[in-house]
Amino acid sequence: MQYSIEVNNQTEIYDVGKVARHASGAALLTIKDTVILATVARDDKQVEENFLPLTVHYIEKTYAAGKIPGGYIKRETKPGDFETLTSRIIDRSLRPLFPKGYAYPTQIVLFVLSCDPEVDLQVAALNAASAALFLSDIPVNKPVAGVRIGCIDGEFVANPSNSDLKKSVLDLYVAGTKEELLMIEMRSLPSIDTEPVPMAAIDPMIDPALGRGLIGLQKSNEFDEERMVEAIGFAQQAIARAASAYEEAFTPVKKETAILEYKESLENDSIFIYIDEFYKQDVAEAINQMAKSERATELKKILNAILSDETAKEEGWGKELVMSVLEAYKKKVVREQIVQKGVRADGRGLRDVRDITIETNILPKAHGSCLFTRGQTQALAVVTLGSDQDGQMFDILTEKSVQTDAFMVNYNFPGFSVGEASPLRPPGRRELGHGNLAKRALVPTVDMNALHTIRLVSEILESNGSSSMATVCGGSLALRAAGIDTIDLVAGVAMGMVFEGEKYAILTDIMGLEDHDGDMDFKVAGTKKGITALQMDIKLGGIELSVLKEALYQAKEARAHILNIMEEADKKIELNEEVLPKLELFSVDPSRIVDIIGQAGKTIREIIERFEVSIDLNREKGEVKIAGGKKKQVEAAKDYIIEITQKDNSRGGPRGGRGGSREKSQEVPVFEVGQVFEGEVKRIVDFGAFVGLPGGIDGLLHVSKIAKERVNNINDYLREGQQVKVRILEQKAHKISLEMVRD
Repeated sequence: MQYSIEVNNQTEIYDVGKVARHASGAALLTIKDTVILATVARDDKQVEENFLPLTVHYIEKTYAAGKIPGGYIKRETKPGDFETLTSRIIDRSLRPLFPKGYAYPTQIVLFVLSCDPEVDLQVAALNAASAALFLSDIPVNKPVAGVRIGCIDGEFVANPSNSDLKKSVLDLYVAGTKEELLMIEMRSLPSIDTEPVPMAAIDPMIDPALGRGLIGLQKSNEFDEERMVEAIGFAQQAIARAASAYEEAFTPVKKETAILEYKESLENDSIFIYIDEFYKQDVAEAINQMAKSERATELKKILNAILSDETAKEEGWGKELVMSVLEAYKKKVVREQIVQKGVRADGRGLRDVRDITIETNILPKAHGSCLFTRGQTQALAVVTLGSDQDGQMFDILTEKSVQTDAFMVNYNFPGFSVGEASPLRPPGRRELGHGNLAKRALVPTVDMNALHTIRLVSEILESNGSSSMATVCGGSLALRAAGIDTIDLVAGVAMGMVFEGEKYAILTDIMGLEDHDGDMDFKVAGTKKGITALQMDIKLGGIELSVLKEALYQAKEARAHILNIMEEADKKIELNEEVLPKLELFSVDPSRIVDIIGQAGKTIREIIERFEVSIDLNREKGEVKIAGGKKKQVEAAKDYIIEITQKDNSRGGPRGGRGGSREKSQEVPVFEVGQVFEGEVKRIVDFGAFVGLPGGIDGLLHVSKIAKERVNNINDYLREGQQVKVRILEQKAHKISLEMVRD
């Protein structure tokens, strides 16, 4: 059967019962030319542990966009970052719908079979997965809807096309049922001012005489709290419309719910009372242990003490049962202490931020580094600067060509950060998700016109509450410590909520304990102007927008506090000048790019090898970008390239190829090999000297042609303005090689 649903600016066509009929549930979703197959499969046997064994796999088939996989293996293999992050979004949105005690291994698989470049694959994938789950025999009785909200020309738009999203200053992804929100992800999108200014006006390192191009001023487009709540409210209405439409369409064809067994919660009122009577103080002291490892140790001692009591032995209380009740009792104490007394496990008030210490450039050979410590959470953020060739190449279905990411954020979470001896593995979904959140927070402030490729690595050295937000804070300062002139500093803070009846408490800068035992956690990052990134997972169901607004303003207060500390640290940054790579950007006449390249690339290869630099050329704009590890070598390469481009220019024309076209330039004088001239040393560089010859052209006297012996310091032999006698060794058009003539 086919169902066509018109909702939130797109037509969604669902085929039910057409394909994958052995699965517990399946749906084939078509939006324009995008086709996604979503399936749900469930095992008949429960796992022994009491948890939800749910896995989600979102897989893009390259044939969906008429592509063949690159590399040696011509088939889909390891999921890309976008696939992994999309799987994570779907998991976080659907996991809350499963009934308590459900412990059957369940797998949700999505295949992108056809891809329209204008369709949002993340929205489509979540809606398809929700439909397959709702239609299945699994007892999930509410469909979920996903929606993306953009802000274009000041107006909110539901599900903008991928082209329209590029014009938006907001990217807000929200999932929920018709009654409640389940997940929120948001980022502000930077934009370029429509009135460009000369490049030299932006970067004083660019010579105004050489800077031909125009560049736009970047805007970071932060969202204030009022506007953010308004956008979420707009999304909530769109979700309610979509979820209601799905429920109406699919309820008549939903499979009959399977007869399943559910794990019972390990509860015992007698044990609960026993702990409250005899171990109340011990539990309170264990909760107040700062470190997770210390707290776990103290609770284990209490567990063993209870099990060794005569009462436990006589009643036959098992270890698993006592441990479950002790955990429930600990959670109750934590929550009551917060809501009723306004005091947290570590003694802080509800709005207090833990102590913060910041050290910058502690790694002498790194381009930029920052050790950011907040309480017992510590991130070492390290920045490395590279050239265009160092960008991360990746392929996505909605784009025809391979994309290159010039700003990378890698987040690492080793086991020792939480006191565990766990194996070191490649980054999983959690690591990719946290790194992506930090990147979304920082991107609006990193100049899109930046000359460098930037890699930011966050090594989590300690973790007890929101290491991703520590990554944002440390990363923002590490960028400054590497000499990157970001638009503004960005700070992040993790917030929590605890609801008890009609009362609730909003917590600033939550610890791991409060994240575990709370009802909601959300992470807010931004500048003093507003929010750049937001992530929220709602555990308890619906939340009033007024409460959310209050929480966002409390987060703003904390963010301002952290930013004040960061600003003081920013003032004390001392750059690692000796190790920072040098980069030069200048422009020449576009017609002279071929001279820089040379025949079959010979000239540019010689320059790269001789000066140990990398060179990027833009043929259309005539832009030349030189990067290298040593300032002197980069400047010498720049001088050499400018010399090449000036060879045929009319005399008196400005440097950088702006003087005159090739057709109007002066004829190059022709010399015979062996001719001897006396000329003036015009300029000395590491590899030799340029000597003036008749006809207004310079020749290159290479360092190896100055003397019979090896020349270690050219300045011991020559100085600018000196008259020297040279012999013509070779001439190729404007390139003339010389040797010294000594009497």
